[in-house]
Amino acid sequence: MATGQLFSRTTQALFYNYKQLPIQRMLDFDFLCGRETPSVAGIINPGSEGFQKLFFGQEEIAIPVHSTIEAACAAHPTADVFINFASFRSAAASSMAALKQPTIRVVAIIAEGVPESDTKQLIGYARSNNKVVIGPATVGGIQAGAFKIGDTAGTIDNVIQCKLYRPGSVGFVSKSGGMSNELYNTIARVTNGIYEGIAIGGDVFPGSTLSDHVLRFNNIPQVKMIVVLGELGGRDEYSLVEALKQGKVNKPVVAWVSGTCARLFKSEVQFGHAGAKSGGELESAQAKNQALRDAGAVVPTSYEALETAIKESFEKLVEEGKIAPVKEFTPPQIPEDLNTAIKSGKVRAPTHIISTISDDRGEEPCYGGVPMSSIVEQGYGVGDVISLLWFKRSLPRYCTHFIEICIMLCADHGPCVSGAHNTIVTARAGKDLVSSLVSGLLTIGPRFGGAIDDAARYFKDAYDRNLTPYEFVESMKKKGIRVPGIGHRIKRADNRDKRVELLQSFARTHFPSVKYMEYAEQVETYTLSKANNLVLNVDGAIGSLFLDLLAGSGMFTKQEIDEIIEIGYLNGLFVLARSIGLIGHTFDQKRLKQPLYRHPWEDVLYTK
Repeated sequence: MATGQLFSRTTQALFYNYKQLPIQRMLDFDFLCGRETPSVAGIINPGSEGFQKLFFGQEEIAIPVHSTIEAACAAHPTADVFINFASFRSAAASSMAALKQPTIRVVAIIAEGVPESDTKQLIGYARSNNKVVIGPATVGGIQAGAFKIGDTAGTIDNVIQCKLYRPGSVGFVSKSGGMSNELYNTIARVTNGIYEGIAIGGDVFPGSTLSDHVLRFNNIPQVKMIVVLGELGGRDEYSLVEALKQGKVNKPVVAWVSGTCARLFKSEVQFGHAGAKSGGELESAQAKNQALRDAGAVVPTSYEALETAIKESFEKLVEEGKIAPVKEFTPPQIPEDLNTAIKSGKVRAPTHIISTISDDRGEEPCYGGVPMSSIVEQGYGVGDVISLLWFKRSLPRYCTHFIEICIMLCADHGPCVSGAHNTIVTARAGKDLVSSLVSGLLTIGPRFGGAIDDAARYFKDAYDRNLTPYEFVESMKKKGIRVPGIGHRIKRADNRDKRVELLQSFARTHFPSVKYMEYAEQVETYTLSKANNLVLNVDGAIGSLFLDLLAGSGMFTKQEIDEIIEIGYLNGLFVLARSIGLIGHTFDQKRLKQPLYRHPWEDVLYTK
């Protein structure tokens, strides 16, 4: 066991099993104390490597992450404290691995429930190699103004209230981490504060004992008095009794063993910690308090009187001139995390993304303000979901049914169109689903599927300007623009596209108005007089009928309709629909285990 200080203002630690909050609390304490270097040198997260971003004051720093203890110790040879946040299942093995590293001097084990046999092995190895184990079941320890382990002393507000940002004159050791926070506050009220505080942990076999740390405090010149908080169960306090009797401690010791109320219970009671269970009269709080009192420690008559006992002992040392006044200073302000400040209403931070169509912050996601459960319970279909997410309103059933028909009719157009062809080639190259789908989607444009928006745009402009079909078509011809939505490679006047007929039939049956569709049909009549293949195609049918849907439903303003057409909503229908087919082609090629595609050379014209 070490005989003097464990920590200093330059002490650095390796943190095992990444936990953001306790690490950030350590770094905030460093900044509060005015340390020049962060106390966390590296993080060990088995299986991970890289960096973790944290704050050192206002500065954001990157702390290295290592996958093994050995790698971390090799990378940070000056880090001699190992803070172990592993679970009780792996805490012993990882702690032993750390103790065996020549650079590690102190190991703090946070987990409780570590098997006692494993703890005994850790203790034996540490003592034979002059190393220190704090814990298991510990919150850690702190040297005021210098270094703290993990969550020791709690929040920064508590650290400041307990004046832990600068050293005092009291050495404190306790079995309980929670009671340590309480005593830090008590000691700060009636003394100049602690110099060092340790919570040895509440397990039956702690890695280091109360007397280990008391004897160490006795050798630290800055520590002028010692406060000990024990508890019923075990016999650790008796080693301190023997040290006091043998004169090994020459500084005032104020002690209290909690658990005196145990005698009020008729049956045996265990108080929280595994070790807080009396195994007989000798292990009772009363017996221990009396033994410490007989050995020369200052032991009050109750816990409530402990504060007065500490105060009187401290004031006596001041009167004797053994304690000089501590120079007080105002610690720097720790910047508050943005999320915390926002929640407390202290700051207004602008958002970076606006969403008006969905919200997943509540108990269930909402589409356009409609809860997911309502969408399912009311039997909504894909068209209704598109209605909510694209148009931000619930359209009438005939509208959403029309949307679904469009998706079904446009889902696929065979393997030879450019989008499907590219998807098939990509899938046969061994690429994944997303890559294959995207390769097909990237071909969607004015020549493949992208004419729906243009058809709607041009038909609407011509109709709204009262152009006759002749004027419309001839004006487009003068501009050198083919009329979008008109013309087909295969279909003719005597071989109409069945999809167009289905859409027209549905619209005539269900739509309140089909003025744009009728205008498109008039344009078709004129273009067929020019050539037999200049029929209204599916793009033109969808484009013109969507204009009728938007205008006839009475749910959109003229400005909204213009915006929908301009943004490109209708092309979204084709993209969504064709994705179904492209995904199908990808699965088809994967299922058939088709080899890498190579275009036949006889289908290529090689020219000079």
